[in-house]
Amino acid sequence: MKPAPFAYLRARSLAEAFDALDRHGEEARLLAGGQSLIPALNLRLATPAVLVDINGLAGLAGIALQGGVVRIGALTRHAALEASEIVARHLPLLAEAVPQIAHPAIRSRGTLGGSIALADPAAELPACALALDATIVAMGRAGERRIAARDFFRGLYQTDLQPGELVAAVEFPVQPPERRGCVLELARRQGDYAIVGLAAAATVQGDGALRDPRLVFFGVGPTPVRAAAAEAALAGAGGVAAAQAALERDLDPPADLHGPPQFRRHLARVLLGRAAARLLG
Repeated sequence: MKPAPFAYLRARSLAEAFDALDRHGEEARLLAGGQSLIPALNLRLATPAVLVDINGLAGLAGIALQGGVVRIGALTRHAALEASEIVARHLPLLAEAVPQIAHPAIRSRGTLGGSIALADPAAELPACALALDATIVAMGRAGERRIAARDFFRGLYQTDLQPGELVAAVEFPVQPPERRGCVLELARRQGDYAIVGLAAAATVQGDGALRDPRLVFFGVGPTPVRAAAAEAALAGAGGVAAAQAALERDLDPPADLHGPPQFRRHLARVLLGRAAARLLG
């Protein structure tokens, strides 16, 4: 299948990109990596009047350590995250997530900002942003606006981005050495979207207890889901079994071609058990 006709504009500056967004409104779509947009165009799930290519805006790419924050530009490719020593050293949870994204060919073109802006509920990077208390830097003609990840993801493919804004960068707090994390997922095949995934982080105390656990599931709802009840149970005396039971209160997954809600809850309990073992190991 081929896409519906559209106009193409390669933006040479942010101002030119903002002009196009202002002029065309909801009829315009930004092209970054295109690994989700191009298939949607070909299937005619997206039919924009104009495609605004922002790949030439070099100022929107790069990874930099700035004090206690790693700032990653929106046009930074997944492959660059995978190869980054800064990410490996200061954001090991993110470093573990990236190789699980699709396949190398897709990671060579897909971008961090594109994944965050698309807000696919089964994707790894939005869940990691929530688990790591990231801040999404939105940019419009009036300047930058910072949005906490917990406030950014609003619903199925819905974000807090306002008309005329784009994701310019994502800022992640540097993780201290005592903070551990892992990203686990279950999918039908390697590279497929996760049926259920989990981005987990915690600080392991000297007595083996987990302090300030963070459990963010993906593939279980319209947005990444932070399992607050399970976190409280995991940090308390009940341990892993209590945390797994608490997922009944945290998760309300949909039924779909993979199975009923109970199937995803079961997989979520399995992943929570595996994650706890990894964090304590």
